[in-house]
Amino acid sequence: MTTRITHFVGGQTWPEASGRTAPVYDPATGVAGKVVDLASRGDVDVAVSVAVKAFKEWREVSLTKRIQILFSFRELLNTRKEELAAIITAEHGKVLSDALGEITRGQEVVEFACGLGHLLKGGFSEQVSGGVDVHSVRQPLGVVGIISPFNFPAMVPMWFFPIALAAGNTVILKPSEKDPSAANFIAGLLKEAGLPDGVFNVVHGDKEAVDALLEHPDVKSISFVGSTPIAQYIYETGTKNKKRVQALGGAKNHMLVLPDADLDLAADQAINAGFGSAGERCMAISVVLAVDPIGDELVKKIAEKMPQLRVGDGRRGCDMGPLVTGAHRDKVKGYVEAGVASGATLVIDGRNPVVDGESGGFWLGPTLFDHVKTDMSIYTDEIFGPVLSVVRVNSYEEGVALINAHEYGNGTAIFTNDGGAARRFQNEIEVGMIGINVPIPVPVAYYSFGGWKSSLFGDSHAHGTEGVHFFTRGKVITSRWLDPSHGGINLGFPTQN
Repeated sequence: MTTRITHFVGGQTWPEASGRTAPVYDPATGVAGKVVDLASRGDVDVAVSVAVKAFKEWREVSLTKRIQILFSFRELLNTRKEELAAIITAEHGKVLSDALGEITRGQEVVEFACGLGHLLKGGFSEQVSGGVDVHSVRQPLGVVGIISPFNFPAMVPMWFFPIALAAGNTVILKPSEKDPSAANFIAGLLKEAGLPDGVFNVVHGDKEAVDALLEHPDVKSISFVGSTPIAQYIYETGTKNKKRVQALGGAKNHMLVLPDADLDLAADQAINAGFGSAGERCMAISVVLAVDPIGDELVKKIAEKMPQLRVGDGRRGCDMGPLVTGAHRDKVKGYVEAGVASGATLVIDGRNPVVDGESGGFWLGPTLFDHVKTDMSIYTDEIFGPVLSVVRVNSYEEGVALINAHEYGNGTAIFTNDGGAARRFQNEIEVGMIGINVPIPVPVAYYSFGGWKSSLFGDSHAHGTEGVHFFTRGKVITSRWLDPSHGGINLGFPTQN
């Protein structure tokens, strides 16, 4: 029996739909046991109207109450995170431990949002002129849209909606149609936590739903994470329609390994960052820059450790799962074939892996190339799969120049025991997020996430202070009061509800 996944609007699953659906696969088996409804423009219009109506009341709910609901959601999420992880593994394919890690990192933003009162404070200046005071406030935007990718169906939405809700906005989430169930599970937890109906809505769909959100006049902002071509389209279309847009795009993250580095550590971390979640991470390390003379030794250490990885069904305790769809698996295989054809040395070939899983799964094993040149597609393009390329460079300076010359500037890392080199690297590198002996430098929630160059369209990074400013508008009030006013007598202890 096929399970149907439909929209969650106004606090309930939606019985009406456009009639269009898409299959949802279990990547470890290759079986499509579910279908997801794909929203029409009319469906999106209905969801937006529900969110507009809910905003009028939600923005008037006290900040204290809004945060109490988010804290209750945090507690429910913590209690039921294993259920959510199982949903993610069944539709994305990442192993259960990775799915739990995703939820934990997303939960950090929920916890950050529970303290949002401090960042929503305005300023006050007394007596700027005779009897005149000035103060500022930050107010919500209204209905905000979130378009999230398949690779982090729980964490990426949680980068945005906790802050948006705490600030008083209402939300429409459009998750990836490849793994849509996590969004509905989250919506159910928010309702159970006490969130009023219509404040958080889930609309499933494809480009038609995306365009409807981008063009709807009542949607005030769009938050997006995905590939660079789509991020650019989201940014250009959204801003043309007078929306705030934060569109986080693709990446080609380099790891520069200096001769003084601990090569065992560097090899371990290159494998962890290159093949975790089958390389389907925007912060994955896909290029190792080995500075002369350590290239041969480093490649040998990586190649010796890679066979230890167990590829298979993420529910069986494996290290790496399948890719999300058969089409994506075939696309990544095409890059492996292109790398061989262009003359790179294929050290470990993952095209025919031995797996602990069903033969119909979307399998591709960890793959390692050496002697990769910068004009090869395996270097220039974001592959988004378990393919690690080693580029030999003669010096620190050459490595930095290569990183800075690449069109992407999302994340990067340096491995060294030289503090001076590390400090110079963090100053000179033209990348938004930097790791020093840390291969995946995803910031904690109270800092902001985002890259430079073609890895970001718009001015605001995700979460942290920038996220708070993105989901609010500043207002400055200048006032003069000629007579004082007095309230009545009330000896009760003051509360903020």
